[in-house]
Amino acid sequence: MTDYAPPLRDIFFVIDEVVDVSDLYQTDLFGHVDSESVHMVLEEVGRFMAEVVAPTNRVGDTVGSQWHEDGSVTTPDEFKPAYEQMVAAGYGAIPFDPAYGGGGFPWISAIAIQEMLTSANMAFSLCALLTQGAIDAFVHHGSDEQKNMYLPKMLTGEWTGTMNLTEPHAGSDVGALTSKAEPVGDGSWKISGQKIFITYGEHDLAENLIHLVLARTPGSPPGTRGISMFVVPKFLVNDDGSIGERNDVTCVSIEHKLGIHGSPTCVLAYGEKDGAIGWLVGEEGDGMRNMFTMMNNARLSVGLEGLALAERAYQQALQYTLDRTQGTAVGGEKGVSSPIVDHADVRRMLMTQRSWIDAMRCLIYSNAAELDRARAASGDEQQAHQELADLYIPLSKGLCTDLGNELTSLAVQIHGGMGFVEETGVAQHYRDARIAPIYEGTNGIQAADLVGRKLPMRGGGVVNDQLSSFEATAKELEANEQLARFGANLHAAVAAAREATDWLLTNGAKDPNNALAGSSPYLRMLGTVVCGGLFGKAALVAASKAGDDTTGYYEAKVTSAKFFGEQILPTAAALLGAVTAGPGDLFALTPEQLA
Repeated sequence: MTDYAPPLRDIFFVIDEVVDVSDLYQTDLFGHVDSESVHMVLEEVGRFMAEVVAPTNRVGDTVGSQWHEDGSVTTPDEFKPAYEQMVAAGYGAIPFDPAYGGGGFPWISAIAIQEMLTSANMAFSLCALLTQGAIDAFVHHGSDEQKNMYLPKMLTGEWTGTMNLTEPHAGSDVGALTSKAEPVGDGSWKISGQKIFITYGEHDLAENLIHLVLARTPGSPPGTRGISMFVVPKFLVNDDGSIGERNDVTCVSIEHKLGIHGSPTCVLAYGEKDGAIGWLVGEEGDGMRNMFTMMNNARLSVGLEGLALAERAYQQALQYTLDRTQGTAVGGEKGVSSPIVDHADVRRMLMTQRSWIDAMRCLIYSNAAELDRARAASGDEQQAHQELADLYIPLSKGLCTDLGNELTSLAVQIHGGMGFVEETGVAQHYRDARIAPIYEGTNGIQAADLVGRKLPMRGGGVVNDQLSSFEATAKELEANEQLARFGANLHAAVAAAREATDWLLTNGAKDPNNALAGSSPYLRMLGTVVCGGLFGKAALVAASKAGDDTTGYYEAKVTSAKFFGEQILPTAAALLGAVTAGPGDLFALTPEQLA
């Protein structure tokens, strides 16, 4: 199955009615944008993704990208015309600075574009995702000369970007990298070393690739403090902006992966001949700080991958349940096979997918809106929005990518034996989704970030303020007869989250392993509670409009929210024991006993 229907009605519901970004359109930063223009753009993007990009998904998986002995990489033939059309349409430039050719739209609109692009073809989408991160790094840390040289063509997608952190011996320990940068004396540097897991590190879609590379300068201190960032283009760029000679960077292989076969994951060698020419981005020693600009941006977008693939897999699974007949459902005509959508357990799986997708969309889009509000505000208001955005980042990335695994797996289960057969296509979503919990800092790293950096903000005040807002939401839900059980469960979940938060703040200060041992269950707990609180707000909006809606849309949203609040949200409180258990059992066995 290749069909994909962009969920525009759901996207507009969250943007306009749940998150309600109308306040952004009144700011100086986004005053040139309005709801109508956002809708027009997203409707056209949705059409493009469904008609042009989605049909390339299957061939991306079956044919994949190919590495050649000369170091070149070719993507599937179907990718090239789709990419050229996307460049011509300018979709990549929509959220960026108009000074370099961007549209200046809020980031939440870019998140909607990314959702539809990723659902259409995740492997294809990754090229734009890495370029987006490189653009952000230049915007925040590049010189005016670098911005003027690289950004206009990176915004259009004529040139693409990469981020080069990982080395074979270092893995997630970026501070252990050994790539070197030697000054030439004219402001440039010669870069040498090898980088692995470089997404779209070599390909045939764009005329130039702009690599952002972490390396060590002479005499730099060990660890992350000694790392600097350099821009190393595949082709050097002449003063007039034209393409110059080939730089000394070579793709020596691409990985053979579980999924995302259309996305070339490259091993890049720098300086194998005369030394790859690069230029410092920002100051010496600021490489990790600069790179985190890309990584935080990417973490939200990777969280979105969990949502996007869950949505695509759900659409396919739902259609299968309507077409596939098997057994006779309760109340069905005897001797006549029923569509499997009529069986209770299939409905349970569909509702689990549907309600989590709705809840994840509330979280991801709220995260993007807080980033926008922080950019558009100043002073204390800016800080408040940024704190909430920072808190949401590990939840968006960690929870939603874990759910991407779980919900695409449910889609396979719904297909039964046919789900295990590659020809149906649903297994691809499951395989593609598996990388997302590993990308941009594994989910264990996200959990450590949550308890180590985000939870201590204002002494736990950011988390507790958020929980207080959900207590107010719970009271409103309890006042609605239809949503009263959801409200009661939200109260219980918030209480459990407060207890877990207090325990981690108190005991984590005594021994970091107390916090780290409970970090992953805490991320799941707090993420589920935040999703419950945000979905509760959505439920109240939908309930207020359901009576006047002849389409049944709002009624369906209320039912989805009820299912979440009554059957999923209670799992959050059940994690309290895991959060507060401490590290004793984790370290009780020796490595030999573990064997």
